[in-house]
Amino acid sequence: MLTFAPLESKKKYLSNNDALIKAASFCAYQERCHKEVKQKLAEWGIYGLEADELMVKLIELNYLNEERFAQAFAGGKFRVKQWGKLRIKQELKMRDVSDYCINKGLKEIEEEDYRNTLGEVLEKKLSSLGKLKAPEAKNKAYKYALSRGYEPQLIWEVLAEIKL
Repeated sequence: MLTFAPLESKKKYLSNNDALIKAASFCAYQERCHKEVKQKLAEWGIYGLEADELMVKLIELNYLNEERFAQAFAGGKFRVKQWGKLRIKQELKMRDVSDYCINKGLKEIEEEDYRNTLGEVLEKKLSSLGKLKAPEAKNKAYKYALSRGYEPQLIWEVLAEIKL
């Protein structure tokens, strides 16, 4: 009969200095929100007051800046994934980013670029729908843009400008 001994935890203790260096390189790799850093510290076995002190040190050293994170996140998701402001705002809220930082991030998106991108998203969707009749195609395109996080009123305005 086989018996198994319980597995021992192989986590080694990080000194404060080692934890700071590791957390700093984690934050330097790409912009991070406070929630992501807290989760990573917890994975490394750093909790409570020790984690809070590390977070303060990262902020003081400018490795961690939630306003900068929100700006990078909003700009990146808009340019790369062509998300609308509603979706970006929702994602930032899920990361516990403050309303002030969310608004600062959304200001990174120029209104003209936003409207043009929505137009491109809608035209691409309409062209993929093929031979559907105009009202049905516009309805599907509307729902698609809505799922991407664009504002309903703006979608209808841009759809009205597109000739089918």
